[in-house]
Amino acid sequence: MVRPTGISDTVTFSNSIEAPRLGFGVYKSPPELCKQSCRTALDCGYRRIDTGQFYDNEEQVGQAVRESGLPRGQVFLTTKILHAGGSVEASYQKCLKSVELLDAEDGYIDEFLIHSPNCGPEKRREMWLALERLYQEGKTKSIGVSNYGIKHMDELKQYAKVWPPHVLQIELHPWLQQNEVVEYCKANGIVVEAYCPLVRNKKADDKTLTGIAEKHKTAPNKVLVRYCLQKGWVPLPKSDNAERIRANADVYGFELDADDMAKLDGLDQGPAGAIVMAVDNY
Repeated sequence: MVRPTGISDTVTFSNSIEAPRLGFGVYKSPPELCKQSCRTALDCGYRRIDTGQFYDNEEQVGQAVRESGLPRGQVFLTTKILHAGGSVEASYQKCLKSVELLDAEDGYIDEFLIHSPNCGPEKRREMWLALERLYQEGKTKSIGVSNYGIKHMDELKQYAKVWPPHVLQIELHPWLQQNEVVEYCKANGIVVEAYCPLVRNKKADDKTLTGIAEKHKTAPNKVLVRYCLQKGWVPLPKSDNAERIRANADVYGFELDADDMAKLDGLDQGPAGAIVMAVDNY
């Protein structure tokens, strides 16, 4: 069990890149709100922001980082490619557009992921080779995948020069723990990132969760973020509410004990607990 100490905690990738352990997600954050939400997050101490081409707010994330006054090297930026371009070159160009939107000045992304395996093997290959080119050229510091199961990561071995992927980002929370793929990642040195760690507030009234929150005199959402941190995952809580953005980072004043963790572990529903998707391992 990981014992988080503060918002400056980091995780180390297999290529020795260090990244913040706590992140800030911007899925479905409208452009008119996204920039201010990111500025709030950065003001609160977050130093990792997770976006994607599909979110249509990369430009606003980039603006927020530039306007924050923080040195670029102090903010870890993740984005994702969802749709292949039709060739490795076309996918590469799509990725370059993201680099330009997020960081035209320094010209790099810290982490670039394939967003989904659902496009089929040929397009998966095309996008991975595009990411490898970005990585080789220094336009991204690390590459990985999202929503991939074990079979998809094993498939990469057929053509990847970079294996294992540095990162797997999947839906993770007490009701969907995906232990098999998490253990695979642990065995292969792949960092696990958790999207939807707050379950989109759908479990805020769960009796087990609220009982643990009351025990620690804290809020359910803070328990969920803390749970992910103590599991060794990289949680990516999302909000456009300034108060909640601050609250989701204020999780270092209490610790879940072994009994708390066991109770939360006991909530796992397998694929039935997914609100977005469970991965397909086989």
